[in-house]
Amino acid sequence: MKIVVDKEKCIGCGSCAAICPAVFEMAEDGKSEVKKNLKNSKELIECAESAAEACPVQVIRVMK
Repeated sequence: MKIVVDKEKCIGCGSCAAICPAVFEMAEDGKSEVKKNLKNSKELIECAESAAEACPVQVIRVMK
């Protein structure tokens, strides 16, 4: 599993971190980032996919 946030296009709304705090956090620059050392699991993939769908600017990609 690989999850990528396009930080250049991220608007920092925080919806991904609110929906899926196990995967996303807000960085010091106010933009979303993927947490380090994630373990590949069905639950995390589903959570990240939900956050990607909710992103208002569609800058999250989840690759299985």
